[in-house]
Amino acid sequence: MDRTRATEIAVGVFVALGLAALFMLAVRVSNLSALGDGEGYTLLARFDNIGGLKPRAPVTMAGVRIGRVEAIDFDQETYQAVVRMRIRRSYDRIPKDTSASILTAGLLGEQYVGLEPGGAETYLRDGDEIRLTQSALVLERIIGQVLFNKAQEGGGP
Repeated sequence: MDRTRATEIAVGVFVALGLAALFMLAVRVSNLSALGDGEGYTLLARFDNIGGLKPRAPVTMAGVRIGRVEAIDFDQETYQAVVRMRIRRSYDRIPKDTSASILTAGLLGEQYVGLEPGGAETYLRDGDEIRLTQSALVLERIIGQVLFNKAQEGGGP
């Protein structure tokens, strides 16, 4: 009887550890661990096309995650996407002439915002807007252009 009870407890502990590991994996994959990034300052950037960029996507500089995308809105006057980024307070020396690009991790990975520092001696502050931006590359558009160019080459005189 004691052996059966000990086996049941061991199985219960094993199942509990498995569920905890599954929960941690789900939090990690869904970027919910980024909810603690509340401290910092906000930067804005406008893009003609954000592709598949989503809130909570990483913001990186030189490959280092320095913040997260906080929100994405649409400006009805300029017809651009406005990306609001939360940058950690410790990264407060980003030059004013920094550029922002929407990049893709790997060939078909998630999209993120990459910042390329400029050379200005003044720095971006809370609420500032990054003026130099490069929109996301849309794979379907590139494939369409290649196919169109191939059709033009084949149908020419």
